[in-house]
Amino acid sequence: MTDEHILLERAKRYDEQALGELYNRYAPRIYAYIYRRVGDAHLAEDLTSDVFVRIIRAIQAERFWRTSFQAWLYRIAHNLVVDHYRRKPAETELELDEQSAPAEDSPVSVVAERLDYQQLGTAIGRLTSDQQQVLALRFGEGMTARETAEVMDKSVGAIEALQHRALAALRRVLKKE
Repeated sequence: MTDEHILLERAKRYDEQALGELYNRYAPRIYAYIYRRVGDAHLAEDLTSDVFVRIIRAIQAERFWRTSFQAWLYRIAHNLVVDHYRRKPAETELELDEQSAPAEDSPVSVVAERLDYQQLGTAIGRLTSDQQQVLALRFGEGMTARETAEVMDKSVGAIEALQHRALAALRRVLKKE
C-alpha cells in the first residue's frame, strides 16, 4: 500500500489532517490547470477552493473516486470550468500567463513575444472544449496520454487522436492569422 493510498483511505474517513495533506499536494496543480483555462487568478483561486469543497461534500455523502484520485480531481476542476463558461456570456479568448514569457533585453522582442502569447491564446480559444482540455492537460500539466485519458474518461487512443486534431486545428488557426 503506497503512502498516497494510505492518505486517501484516511481522507475517506474524513481525517482532517489527511484532507489538508491532499489539499497541499494537489491544490497548486489544480489551480495551475484552472488558471490556464480561465486566465483569471482570482477566479482560479475560487474554483480551486470549490474543487476541494466538492471533495469534502462527496466524502461526507460517501461518494468516492472509483479509480484515480488525481483524475477525479481534474474531472471536478474541468466540470467547474465548463459550468463557469456556461453561466458566463461567450468569451472565447483564452488568456495565457504573460509572466511566463522569458525576459529579453530588447523591449521590441518583449512586446513581440507578448503579442505571440495573445495570438496563441486567441487561437486556443477557437478550439473545442475537449481540444483545449487535452492541450492543457498534456502540455500545461505535463500529463501522460494515459493520465489524460483517465481525467477525460476516454481511451488512450482517443486522447492521442484528439491531441493530434487539436494541434492540427491550432496550426490552421495560427496560419490564418
